[in-house]
Amino acid sequence: MKRIAVTLILLALPTAAAFAADAAAGKAVYDSKCKMCHGAEGAGGAMDKASIAGTPEAATKAAIASGKGKMKAMPAVTGAALDNVAAYVASLKK
Repeated sequence: MKRIAVTLILLALPTAAAFAADAAAGKAVYDSKCKMCHGAEGAGGAMDKASIAGTPEAATKAAIASGKGKMKAMPAVTGAALDNVAAYVASLKK
C-alpha cells in the first residue's frame, strides 16, 4: 500500500509542475490591471502608497478576489491569471 501511495505521488509531481503559476505571465496581468494603482514594482503608485511587493500569494489572491481596504475586488482576474499575478507580486523585492 505504501508503495502505491509513493508511486501515485511521484506520478503527480510532473502534473503539479505543469499547473504551477507563471510569474512572467502574471507580470502582463499586473501591468494591465494593477500597475496604475500599485506602481511598476509594487512599491506604491498613484492610489496605493503602501508597498505590496513580496506579498504572499494567498494574501494577494484574497485581496484580488474580495478586495482589501480601499481596493475593490477584481472579478475579472480569476483562475490562472489570478495564480500568475499572485506569483508575480510574491516575486517582487520589498
